[in-house]
Amino acid sequence: MKSHEVLKKSFEASSPKAIAAELGVSLSLVYKWAQEQSEAGSGSRNPLDRVLEIHNLTEDYSLIEWLCEQSGGYFVRNPHSQCDQGYEVLPATNEIVGQFSGLLTRISQAALDNSITSDEAEEIRHCWDKLKSFAEGFVRCCEEGDFELMKEEEEADKPRTTLY
Repeated sequence: MKSHEVLKKSFEASSPKAIAAELGVSLSLVYKWAQEQSEAGSGSRNPLDRVLEIHNLTEDYSLIEWLCEQSGGYFVRNPHSQCDQGYEVLPATNEIVGQFSGLLTRISQAALDNSITSDEAEEIRHCWDKLKSFAEGFVRCCEEGDFELMKEEEEADKPRTTLY
């Protein structure tokens, strides 16, 4: 989704007039943020595009992490697609289950004394982020059809047998 589409959708659930007043900008500017920029003059470079540009110029993820924290979330980068590297369904599924099991084990170990230290919390966070990232890579491969292609290739490699 493009930035102007995100803003347009957000403005449906709020008041552009109130947003303009709170930000100290004109109502027409707020509406322009929700339009695609064109050479004909419609649209305007919006705050989302500007934040993205700052991130691209600095290559610093702390900006994105801060935005996520301020919104009650947590930022985890998506992994690069591994689909072209022969990502296989069963080993990938086993890895997800193994990582989840490892996370639960770490949580159980940390909670044995009915308290969790900041070091233990950091280890739990690390396990959780690793699991989320791996699972996202798995889902991306599913969406890209990599697993379907592998099955088709495996079936194509099987020798044909005839029944006589």
